[in-house]
Amino acid sequence: MIRHLAGAVALALVIATPAFAQNQKVRVGVEGNYPPFSSIAPDGKLQGFDIDIANAICAEMKADCTLVQQEWDGMIPALNAKKFDMIVASMTITDERKKAVDFSDPYYDVPSRFIAKEGAFKDHSPASLKGKKIIVLRNSPRAKFIAENYKDSEVLLADKETNVYLELAAGRGDVALGSAVVSGEAFLKKPEGKGYAQLGPSIRIGAGSGVGIALRKDDAELRQKVNAALKAIRANGTYKKLADKYFDFDVSEGI
Repeated sequence: MIRHLAGAVALALVIATPAFAQNQKVRVGVEGNYPPFSSIAPDGKLQGFDIDIANAICAEMKADCTLVQQEWDGMIPALNAKKFDMIVASMTITDERKKAVDFSDPYYDVPSRFIAKEGAFKDHSPASLKGKKIIVLRNSPRAKFIAENYKDSEVLLADKETNVYLELAAGRGDVALGSAVVSGEAFLKKPEGKGYAQLGPSIRIGAGSGVGIALRKDDAELRQKVNAALKAIRANGTYKKLADKYFDFDVSEGI
């Protein structure tokens, strides 16, 4: 009787153990349209800081990872529908998102910048942008920031960060708000960014929260392993080596 009970308990433990612990297969949701964090190389492969971080974490966890490309708006629903097991896609940690998912410790933080035609505005204050159309990424902390602080401005919501700048270049808005890094790499350094410039100083939206890896709320074991892996790659120099490939400043500042 005791032997049967012990066997039943052992079987229950096996059943209750997450699949990750059994075979170390992890599917990672990524975007592919947010350079230099995530983009598609000419050979069709995913590249960027997010991609490198995802691969480094997987290597540290000794996990067999598969990258799954997903449109930004569907990231959290796809995670909770178990299309993948975690999101490494420059997702800012916010209280609103914490209602739907859990987050790892932050792995970077980058300020935001307004972009406009050179000399078009003296600053990016609500008074200066009154009546103007501001372009910003939909379902983002920046969109919330604009809605709360620029009530006398119009808003155009773009479905992708890179489309924020395409809309600006097409003349569909007066000013854009985006990542200080992405706006430079994906727009200002490109031919279509000629005549545009960053407007005013950088701003930190939700300073201190940073960008984290999103995981399902019932996957505490994977979150613990991801946090341990993040600490390890910071300690062994891997993180700095990867960051130095893309940035000339410390993207971990403020986290």
